[in-house]
Amino acid sequence: MEAFDRSLEKYAELVVRVGANVQAGQVLHIESPLEAAPFTRKVVQKAYEAGAKYVQVQWDDEEVTRNRFLYAPDESFDYYPQWMPAMMEQLAENGGALINIKVPDPELYKGIDSDKVTRATKAAAVAREKFQSYVRNKKFSWCLVKAPTQAWAAKVFPELPEEERVRVMWDTIFKMNRVDADDPVAAWKEHIGRLKQVKEKLNEKKYKKLHYRAPGTDLSVELPEGHIWHGGGTTDDQGVYFVANMPTEEVYTMPLRTGVNGTVTSTKPLNLNGRLVDKFSLTFEGGKVVSYTAEVGLEYLDALLKTDEGAKYLGEVALVPHHSPISNLNRVFYNTGIDENASCHFAVGSAYPFTIENGTKMTKEELLAKGANVSLTHVDFMVGSAELDIDGELPDGTREPVFRQGNWAIG
Repeated sequence: MEAFDRSLEKYAELVVRVGANVQAGQVLHIESPLEAAPFTRKVVQKAYEAGAKYVQVQWDDEEVTRNRFLYAPDESFDYYPQWMPAMMEQLAENGGALINIKVPDPELYKGIDSDKVTRATKAAAVAREKFQSYVRNKKFSWCLVKAPTQAWAAKVFPELPEEERVRVMWDTIFKMNRVDADDPVAAWKEHIGRLKQVKEKLNEKKYKKLHYRAPGTDLSVELPEGHIWHGGGTTDDQGVYFVANMPTEEVYTMPLRTGVNGTVTSTKPLNLNGRLVDKFSLTFEGGKVVSYTAEVGLEYLDALLKTDEGAKYLGEVALVPHHSPISNLNRVFYNTGIDENASCHFAVGSAYPFTIENGTKMTKEELLAKGANVSLTHVDFMVGSAELDIDGELPDGTREPVFRQGNWAIG
């Protein structure tokens, strides 16, 4: 077996054993682009070797997706088949697992009427609301992972000859997921242990506010009483520990819905499922976005913030040091699942209920009353850099360094 095949097998093993942590007798659903078929077949093999009862693969083809927006009748864009979320709801309700190989082409919708994409995105979000609540409440185990496609590799490595891009992207994915370690599973356990130490320190601090300062950024973010920092992995309703994003370098919690004030400026492009937004800023008052600008993709940012009322508020605050494995690659990946793990970030939209005490037992109304945001959407955007300073405000009002020049300074 050549080196690449060994790495591919180790990566598939990691995704199954560490990411989704597939259990004996469990049903697994995989969503994958057609181009990732060889890797997906390895994941299926490893899942059955782990004892999975049944593995279902849902293939995605971006040319098919694009053809819908080019040729479908107008009423298509307000439609989403209810049987699709019903299937996923049943998977979650019966303790299944999900692996999503998510790598949208950053230019998938180039030249497409933005209104069609916005309507279709909204229709999908409405139809999938119940399933997304299962995702955000850890009802079942799930994992987002990456595999190269020609379009994505061309965007990330445009300077390379076309025939080399996918292989270099594979090598990069292996590296950021610690597949190149002698024992990748042990390397991941060690990594998760380090993230656990950081989140425990933050949970002990019980910061009341975080103050962000960087070029174009001067932002105050209150944290609700009872907030909980998470990082590495978490445990689902069946007691299975899973890692929701591979790679992962973040620790995160929820902000107070009405406690965000000031302006924040992005530091990396945002790929909104095939629509790029770049060089943008958001200004908040009382938690709500009151104005925004973007040099690229303003119409897409506008559509995102108009998804519903909750889309104008933050649902996540996440900390990632500038000197970290992905950031040190010094490359933009045009994929939020990777770029967010190279940079401090926020998310507009829904908060994860498990990031506040007893949140998974609360109704929407109770979550809102506790200061958690509720929305159909959840979109991360990157704000970290080597110029970012963050202060933490303790319950007694004193302030101390959390980040200096983009890296941890917490005592």
